[in-house]
Amino acid sequence: MTAQAAPMAKVEENSQKRTRGGAKKGERRGGRQKGTPNKTTGELKDMILQALANEGGVKYLRQVAKEDMRAFCSLIGRVLPLTVAGDPDNPVETHNVIEYRVVRSQG
Repeated sequence: MTAQAAPMAKVEENSQKRTRGGAKKGERRGGRQKGTPNKTTGELKDMILQALANEGGVKYLRQVAKEDMRAFCSLIGRVLPLTVAGDPDNPVETHNVIEYRVVRSQG
């Protein structure tokens, strides 16, 4: 066995030991139940909402929108849903319009 082969053999041996008594793929052991919100995340959200209320709520957000559009857009991105579920009986229709405009230079 060469000097480089010995560490690889040890890594393979250790990885085999770990999988014998561990959880099988897809099996959950301990921890929070699936769907239970993280307590810290909920507490942080409550603190942020309380701070917003103390600063004036909607009035404060309007001020942020005017003064720091980047920060405001970041907030919007956080609160909008990632996916939009439509009504299968009334699907959302999209229309793409291509518009050509003649622009004349001033000069």
